[in-house]
Amino acid sequence: MRNAAFGSVFSAMDTYKRCFILSLAFLMIFSENLGTSVSGFNGNKQIETMVEEVLDHSPHFSAGQGIHDMEGLEDDDWQMVERKGNQFVVNGQPFYVNGFNTYWLMVFAADQSTRGKVTELFQQASSVGLTVCRTWAFNDGQWRALQKSPSVYDEEVFKALDFVLSEAKKYKIRLILSLVNNWDAYGGKAQYVKWGKAAGLNLTSDDEFFSHPTLRSYYKAHVKAVLNRVNTFTNITYKDDPTIFAWEMMNEPRCTSDPSGDTLQSWISEMAVYVKSLDAKHLVEIGLEGFYGPSAPARTQFNPNSYATQVGTDFIRNHQTLGVDFASAHIYADSWISQTISDAHLQFTKSWMEAHIEDAEKYLGMPVIFAEFGVSAKDPGYNSSFRDALISTVYKTLLNSTKKGGSGAGSLLWQLFPDGTDYMDDGYAIILAKSPSTSNLISLHSTRLAIFNSMCSWKCHWGCRKKNALETILYLGYL
Repeated sequence: MRNAAFGSVFSAMDTYKRCFILSLAFLMIFSENLGTSVSGFNGNKQIETMVEEVLDHSPHFSAGQGIHDMEGLEDDDWQMVERKGNQFVVNGQPFYVNGFNTYWLMVFAADQSTRGKVTELFQQASSVGLTVCRTWAFNDGQWRALQKSPSVYDEEVFKALDFVLSEAKKYKIRLILSLVNNWDAYGGKAQYVKWGKAAGLNLTSDDEFFSHPTLRSYYKAHVKAVLNRVNTFTNITYKDDPTIFAWEMMNEPRCTSDPSGDTLQSWISEMAVYVKSLDAKHLVEIGLEGFYGPSAPARTQFNPNSYATQVGTDFIRNHQTLGVDFASAHIYADSWISQTISDAHLQFTKSWMEAHIEDAEKYLGMPVIFAEFGVSAKDPGYNSSFRDALISTVYKTLLNSTKKGGSGAGSLLWQLFPDGTDYMDDGYAIILAKSPSTSNLISLHSTRLAIFNSMCSWKCHWGCRKKNALETILYLGYL
């Protein structure tokens, strides 16, 4: 797509061409969103022609070669994502994230009849400039289980996860790999408790996953198995693979049996240090939904409801734990506030995000990713225009942070599906081919972030006044 036509070419161009292309990119975004002519350019056609002329004379790219034809990039450019203060960086450049969730990739890759959907999804995601995918690195004791019983793995399913990693790298998409579920789907903590009971343990609550030493040891063994896995497609050990953006300790942990938060905090403290002891290279995050707890009573006003304070999580306290590199929060106004669609959902989304960005800056000194957000097509009053309004609200709020160098580091849509997988849809699925307006929104945001990710490394010699003017153009389309 045209709006995604700039990001990855930057590193391979010489400085002059990079600056010129970026300038034109700003003009394109400005004219496209405001319907105006800029500095003598009428519409995008003239701009695109000039871009093509520059690319035609580049030794690295031709006019017909888009941003997401990645074969020309060297492996040396594929480095680990790191954290520098409240920003992510790759090769010393900022890395703001526009990404997505597709949780079932490993299971689809385990079946030859559906494996092609994994490739199809990465192709489509890459075409709109998405750079990070969050997916499950667990399936415990279920159909197509990765872990059939504690420390007993199905090699074919592990090879399927290998395939997911190798395909992601082909399309320069990085993965956040979640290591266990709070919920029953794909096994979760309930399956660990079942295994414990089968081993003769006296367990009465699924929350004993967090506290019982044997269940903690089961989890640690799984972490070790995944991190030390050698990919059968690439021969790269997972803990050495830059394709992995981060390890997520658990999807949406809650411990309702201990609203004080002490039980979950103890588990986070032990497991974060353990993951880091095995792999000091990769970033680690918890997987929290972002609810405020007892450590910050003044912030509980931002919780979507009173129950959120009682689930045993504590956004600020949990993320101050040694070994945790960045914060996460999820956004589900239709689940947390009311199922019926209303503008109150958009207002909540904005205030929820701004509160977490502020806390990530003020108390945590780290980036925050809004790792799940979306709206269900099954909600009363739903239409695609509202979904676009929600996505725009998320993107706009992040750009407000980005332009200030704030902690708003990115977002991950819940969730992206390839065509022909409607039977898996939980109501939140976005199929790009069937959603042109949503696809355009995603692509435009990818372009903006790609430009911003390159700004800090520019060696152009324009003055501050010109640079500030271009930065203003970047945001006019949203703001």
